[in-house]
Amino acid sequence: MKSGFVSIVGRPNTGKSTLINRIVNKKIAITSNVAGTTRNLIEGIYHEKDYQIIFVDTPGISKPLNKLGKVLNKQAYALTKDVDLILLVVDIEAGIGKGDNFLMDSLLKNDIPVILVINKIDKVSNETLIKAISKYKDYSFTEIVPISAKENDNVEHLIEVIKKYLKDDVKYYDDDTITSSSLSFMAGELVREKILQNTKDEIPHSITCHCVKIENKKDIVNVNVEIIVDKQNIKKIIIGSGGEMLKKTGTLARIDMEELFGKKVYLELYVKVIEDWKDKERYLKELGFFDYE
Repeated sequence: MKSGFVSIVGRPNTGKSTLINRIVNKKIAITSNVAGTTRNLIEGIYHEKDYQIIFVDTPGISKPLNKLGKVLNKQAYALTKDVDLILLVVDIEAGIGKGDNFLMDSLLKNDIPVILVINKIDKVSNETLIKAISKYKDYSFTEIVPISAKENDNVEHLIEVIKKYLKDDVKYYDDDTITSSSLSFMAGELVREKILQNTKDEIPHSITCHCVKIENKKDIVNVNVEIIVDKQNIKKIIIGSGGEMLKKTGTLARIDMEELFGKKVYLELYVKVIEDWKDKERYLKELGFFDYE
């Protein structure tokens, strides 16, 4: 048995969460077209007969605009230290920016091997891909692997490459464990995902979702989730005219929760206003965001 820890890092919206979902063949991290969707550390466990790989999906690293942004960056950087391998995921369409250069320089100073994962290759021509690989060869990456996480293109090859860098001989998790995330965390995230998918661009960064109750009964699971927003006008948008938006969010989230729990779900949603919650340390800790030194 060979095992090890692999950190998935990168700028926002490069497809890190899509990749981890693809690898473990289960939806454990929410996805959307909005940059900065992932806000917490999410562990996904890949199992094979003689291998176990623990992947850690980190928040996208970007210029912090508030206390929350600073905490998320610290979380992401902290998970590039005590791992066996780092996957730096880049979006081939977006190209290389100043933020990418800063991130690459920081990661390549460590002794930990870094594999560059060029994602979203399904959206470009072979010629564009070849040019991108040639450009990235100027950096001292351990290996470069092009993939499309969305289309499952070359992901199996990526896993084979990762196996070469596993150092441990320990089985950390049982075979049926695919994530270390709690059910309450995943329930809250499913609600947030539906809001991201159904509201305007300015809404997503203003909300977080906190599961305050899971009551598991014989034939049904009762779930209560608080939707935290920072302004009264955002609350009105989340609820919608006559409560239609909140009802739509609940209906879509409940469908995914029933797959998660394997039984019927009764879901109640509440919208709560906490002004400037992203800059208040007390609320960040209560909502599950921890400050990494």
